[in-house]
Amino acid sequence: MIFIHGMNFMTFDLNLLRVLDALLETGSTTLAGKRIGLSQPAVSAALSRLRHALDDPIFVRKGRMLVPTDYAQGLRTPLREILEQTESLLSGPGEFDPARSDARFKISGSDFYAELLLPALADHLSRNAPGMRVQLVDLVPDNYVHSLDQFGVDMAILPRTEFPDWVESRFLHRSHFVSIARRGHPRLQGAGVKPGDAIPLDLFCNLQHVLFSPEGNHRGMADAALETIGRKRNVTMTMPVFSGVYNAVAQSNLIALVPHQLAERVAPRVGLDIFRPPIRIEPAELMLIWHKRSTRAPAHSWLRDQIAMLMEPLDRAPFPSPIDATEQGHDSGGTT
Repeated sequence: MIFIHGMNFMTFDLNLLRVLDALLETGSTTLAGKRIGLSQPAVSAALSRLRHALDDPIFVRKGRMLVPTDYAQGLRTPLREILEQTESLLSGPGEFDPARSDARFKISGSDFYAELLLPALADHLSRNAPGMRVQLVDLVPDNYVHSLDQFGVDMAILPRTEFPDWVESRFLHRSHFVSIARRGHPRLQGAGVKPGDAIPLDLFCNLQHVLFSPEGNHRGMADAALETIGRKRNVTMTMPVFSGVYNAVAQSNLIALVPHQLAERVAPRVGLDIFRPPIRIEPAELMLIWHKRSTRAPAHSWLRDQIAMLMEPLDRAPFPSPIDATEQGHDSGGTT
């Protein structure tokens, strides 16, 4: 006989693993029951059997929520992997019908995608996969990639970088960076800088900037580019969300660098002008990433295809076009 953690594996009811997974995901016997189609008493009975079989409390109560023990928490990721692999194995290559799917997905990304992906995705899903549920969740500071492994995230949208070998990725779009300022910004207007112009380098460095940074860093891609020509900008505020950045700019004399698609979308609504930065900043390449264990899961694969389709129109250059290397010295006022 096989014994694991004091348990006779040969007599263990594997259906209890679905109950355990649902409890780990929801922290509630009622919600877990709704997730897997069982009554609350049936889930409670299954939890009692799990505690007996595994010789561990599995959960302890904290108010109205069930909090997993250290042992149960350690089972969370490997158990999810096993269940997803089993689903993929049993699903085989058969046809996936989105209209009948009740799959649920968490997507990690900045609020850029709340503005530029989720509205279109909501419309698309309502017409093609009305039972599918999608949550956009915040990026986990300093741990973006590992949110796929540790925080129950199904896919994430991140700038291209070196990903671990357990991550699959797919290109979505490029984003160029443009400068935004409140409409009629007094110092830009006083310097004769019109919307669409490149901001002179001295003025760009002297103005106060607000920086998008979920981690609260005071340096970004623009700072690295400025450093190569011996210059530095004046970052006086950081925001963990883009909406905070553009609202702060719209209501103050701060300026910011944001992706061009976002600037073009929100500028008319909140009262912004769009300018070119005085230096070349390499565009960000945004990737959809996911854990390899989900690559063949039919619903996961279908949703990835829909996101890529909806993001394709974003992969275009901004207007006005970003500054190139031949303009950089001219627009800097000769200070480079």
